[in-house]
Amino acid sequence: MHIILVSDRLATARSIRLTWHHAILFAGAMFATVLVLSSLFSYVTVRHAAEIRLPFLQDMLRAINAEDTQRSKDFVRENLNAMAVKLGEMQAQLLRLDTIGERLAGMAGVKPQDLKAFEAKPDGRGGPLLLPAAMSPTELQRAVDALANQVEAKSDAISMIESQMLEDRIRKSLLPTSLPVAAQWNASAYGWRVDPFTGERAMHEGVDFVAAPGTGISAAAAGVVLTAERHPQYGNLVEIDHGKDLITRYAHASKILVQAGQLVKRGQKIAEVGSTGRSTGPHLHFEVRIRGLAQNPDRFLRMAQTGQRSTAHRH
Repeated sequence: MHIILVSDRLATARSIRLTWHHAILFAGAMFATVLVLSSLFSYVTVRHAAEIRLPFLQDMLRAINAEDTQRSKDFVRENLNAMAVKLGEMQAQLLRLDTIGERLAGMAGVKPQDLKAFEAKPDGRGGPLLLPAAMSPTELQRAVDALANQVEAKSDAISMIESQMLEDRIRKSLLPTSLPVAAQWNASAYGWRVDPFTGERAMHEGVDFVAAPGTGISAAAAGVVLTAERHPQYGNLVEIDHGKDLITRYAHASKILVQAGQLVKRGQKIAEVGSTGRSTGPHLHFEVRIRGLAQNPDRFLRMAQTGQRSTAHRH
């Protein structure tokens, strides 16, 4: 490529020849110039924009952070207040639990000093009286832990009372303290008497309930049937084992309604009154034996009469 230069200052025209090397150098110079100018323009623009907009952005971020912090504080405070209210309700329930425990202890015959063994011993406390203020999370956690310990102690005490009452209930259910027949047993008492067949002095090891034939005979206590068979002297005989070597006998029945090995409940009908075996008329011969030795059933039967009168009085 040839370029001809014509000027008044030049005596003759001058010719310049441009090769592709010159074109590349020219293009590189133009690119470098544009790049430098663009960088300079961007630096100036960003700097001025930052000086103008940065305070506004900082204020906006501070406002957002302050709002989030306040919202978090409000949320935590609301939860703490709710937990404090719940703690108060639990304390009120604990007081009611104390009242119920004391009432149950009285019913079960548990002594107050026995219950104190489950209570945490108070430590030394004191100091000036300060007005109540909002509880901190640490204080609230301490209060919850202390209440949990109290609830655990009260639960142990209630469990002990429950076990005592259950033991008493089981013990009473196994004692022959229920009337086997709804009748009096003064026809022939326990002890020495004149035998109705021989007319001689003989030992009567039970009591007799005079009742009409077919009258139901009930188990005086819960237990397991040992014997349900015919006996030459007792007639139709039922024996019930109540545990701890305690046995009751029901003799002279007209009909047996249970069988050996059967589990019977207190008050369950086991036979019917009759006059089988060595008997002068329809009645129930009732015995109580401990370790094979005859006991006076009178003391057990009087407990049954006392219980019936108490029930009738309540109704």
